[in-house]
Amino acid sequence: MSIYSIVLLLHIIAAVAELGAAFALPILMNAPKTVSQAKFALAVNEKVEKPVKIESITLLVTGIILGILSPYLFKKIWYIASLVIYVAIQPIVAGILPKKMARQRELLESHKGEDLPEEYTKIGKEMAPINGLAHLSAIVLIVLMTLKPF
Repeated sequence: MSIYSIVLLLHIIAAVAELGAAFALPILMNAPKTVSQAKFALAVNEKVEKPVKIESITLLVTGIILGILSPYLFKKIWYIASLVIYVAIQPIVAGILPKKMARQRELLESHKGEDLPEEYTKIGKEMAPINGLAHLSAIVLIVLMTLKPF
């Protein structure tokens, strides 16, 4: 097995692991109906988030290493587009969404009772299109890397 094949395998494993969490966590976060359930969902999300960050860095690093090992990739539009899309979506998934979830946690900590605060639900609705954009980006990346259309 070549070094390229090993790096590609690591890249694919990181992608599968990250995508599973990326698609599942918004479903988990929309499921709670009570404050206790929401606190539990946020706790699960925080535990899953740490390995996802590692996988995200692994994806970027292995993707660039693949380009270094095969410099012709830097002339392929699908490869360049994949890097640009991946880097462009990072401020959303690593910045905007975590800040919104932190705000939800703050709301829950200061809330009395088991009914979810209105603001918590409002923030969840604000996150839906952002998550949709992140999911669309992931699908586009999968298509680009699988089909290599140009």
